[in-house]
Amino acid sequence: MKYKSTIDCINDLEKHGHLIRIKEEVDPNLEMAAIHLRVFEKGGPALLFENIKGCEFKAVSNLFGTLERSQFIFRDNFEKVQQLIALKNNPIEAIKSPIKNFSLGLLAQKALPKKRGNISDFKEISIDRLPLIKCWPDDGGAFITLPQVYSEDPNNPGVMNSNLGMYRIQLNGNDYEINKEVGLHYQIHRGIGVHQQKANQLGKPLKVSIFIGGHPAHTLAAVMPLPEGISELTFGGALAGKRFHYFYEEGYFISADADFVIAGEIHPNDTKPEGPFGDHLGYYSLIHDFPVMKIHKVYAKKDAIWPFTVVGRPPQEDTQFGALIHKLAGSALRKEIPGLHELNAVDAAGVHPLLLAIGSERYTPYQKIKQPQELLTIANHILGSGQLSLAKYLFITNKEDNTNLSCDNIEVFFTHVLERVDWNRDLHFHTNTTIDTLDYSGTGINQGSKVVIAAVGEKKQNLIENCRIENGKLVLPGIIALNMEAFTTYENAAKEINALTEKLSTEKLSGTMLIVLTDDADFTAKNLNNFLWTTFTRSNPAKDIYGVDSFTEHKHWGCNGPLIIDARSKPHHAPALIKDWEIEKRVDQLFKNGSLSHLSY
Repeated sequence: MKYKSTIDCINDLEKHGHLIRIKEEVDPNLEMAAIHLRVFEKGGPALLFENIKGCEFKAVSNLFGTLERSQFIFRDNFEKVQQLIALKNNPIEAIKSPIKNFSLGLLAQKALPKKRGNISDFKEISIDRLPLIKCWPDDGGAFITLPQVYSEDPNNPGVMNSNLGMYRIQLNGNDYEINKEVGLHYQIHRGIGVHQQKANQLGKPLKVSIFIGGHPAHTLAAVMPLPEGISELTFGGALAGKRFHYFYEEGYFISADADFVIAGEIHPNDTKPEGPFGDHLGYYSLIHDFPVMKIHKVYAKKDAIWPFTVVGRPPQEDTQFGALIHKLAGSALRKEIPGLHELNAVDAAGVHPLLLAIGSERYTPYQKIKQPQELLTIANHILGSGQLSLAKYLFITNKEDNTNLSCDNIEVFFTHVLERVDWNRDLHFHTNTTIDTLDYSGTGINQGSKVVIAAVGEKKQNLIENCRIENGKLVLPGIIALNMEAFTTYENAAKEINALTEKLSTEKLSGTMLIVLTDDADFTAKNLNNFLWTTFTRSNPAKDIYGVDSFTEHKHWGCNGPLIIDARSKPHHAPALIKDWEIEKRVDQLFKNGSLSHLSY
C-alpha cells in the first residue's frame, strides 16, 4: 500500500482487524515491552499505545509480528519486488523476456529516491520528549529498536552512495549527556563502519541521520541484505510503491517520510560505554565502547507515532523479519553460491550461531566411497558471505543423498547428518576468527571460532532412541543432554571431560553421536528450541568441543566415539534475560480488566 505515514498504515491495519489500541496509561519502563512480548508470543495483533506515561507521543509495536501481517502491509508490491530481486540476480532473463519484464524495470526506475519536502513539516523537539522505552530490567537505558540509520560515503557523497542500516541506538543512561548525545552500536560487517573509517581517515566527523517511522518498507529496507547494486532507499521505494522522499537541512539528510528524525555527527575515535542491552540471542549484550553521536537537532512530525519492537530469546518479532526477508529474497543466495540448494540460519539458536545447509556433491563422481569435497567449497563460500561470516556452527549435507531433505525440518536434518557423519574426518575448524559481536561464548568481543560439519554418502550408523548414560536425557535420536557440575575454568573442564571420556570409552555407545554437557539436562531435552538455544549459544567450537577417543593427526582433530559439546554456562558468558515478575503482575491486570481483556492472554 502507498501509505503516506505511519498513521496511514495503522488505520489500514485497524480497519482489517490487524491492530488494537491500548488506551490505559502504560509505563515505557518495562511495561510496554512486557505487553508486547505477551501479545507476540500468542501471535496477536499490532499494538497502538495511545497513552504513554510521561510522553506526548503514541507508539506502535508488533507491526511485523506475523508473516501474514507483513505481507498484508506490502500486498500491492510484494510479488513485484520478489521478481525484481530475482531479476537482479539473473539479468539474462531480462534480455530473454524484455516485454515481460518491462514493468519491473519501470518499478525500479520509479522507486529511485526523490528530493522533495522541507523542514516546515516537522517541529524541533529534544531526546527527553521521545518515548524512552526500556525493554529488560538490566538494560543500560532506553533504546531505539527499529531505527533507520543513514550515512553517506565521505569520499563520494550523495543519496546514491548511501547506507541505510538498522543499528541500535541508546538514548539515555550510562555516561550519555541527555539531549546532547546518544550511543550508536554497530557490528563489524556493517556498511556504516566503512563510512566512518573513511571519515576518520579524512579527520572529519561523519554526518548521520536516524529515522523512526514512515512507511514500514523503509524499516524493512534498513535490515534487508540486498544484492550488490540495489540501494536500500530504492528497495524501500519499490516495496512502498512510492519514492523515498528526502531533503537536506543544514547539511543533514532528512527523510521527509519519517515520523521522527535525529541528526548528528560521529567524531573520529569518540566512544563511550554502551549497554547492557537485552539482545536477540536471549542474553544481555554487555557494556562496551561504541561510537557516540553528537546531537545536532531532533525533529518530529505533528501526530508522529513511534514504532518499536522488543528483542530477546528467539522467536521474537525479528524472527518474522527473517521470514519476510527469506520470502522476498530467498533465491538470491542460492544463485550467488554455486551448488547451494538451501540454507537455514536457525532462529531458535539466535540466527548467527547455527547454519544448516544443503549443497551438491558433484566432484569426482566416479569415486565409490563418497567424502565431502564440493560441500567444503560451498561451506567456505557461505562463511565468506556477509552476515553469514558470523556463524559458529555450519552443518552441511548432500542434496543427492536425500532429495526430500529440508533445512527447515531441523529434527530430520540432524538425524540425516548424524547417520552419515564420520567424526574421524568430517570436522573442519576455523580458529582465532570473528564471530557475532553479541555472542559472548568466544574469547573476546568478535573473537571466537567456527566448525564446519560436512556429511555425505550412505547411512553409516543407526542412532539410539533411548538414553543409556547416567544423568542423561535423550534430546533427539543420537543426541544426549548430560548434566555436569557447574563450569569453573577451562583447565578444570578439560580434566573433568577427560575423566568423562575415559569412563564413556568403556560403555556401549553405539548410535550415540552427540553428547551435550549442560547445567540442566531436563531443560535442554524438553523441546527442540531449548536444545538449539542451549547448545549453540553457549559454546565456542574450538574451546568447547571434545570427543571420546579423540586424536590429532597432521593438525586435523577428530574422535572415534561420540562428539561432546560443553554447553554449560561459563563465567565470561552474558546473563540470560529474565522478566521482572512485579511488572508481569501489573500487566496481568491489563489483560484481565483493560483494553486487552478480550484477547485472553
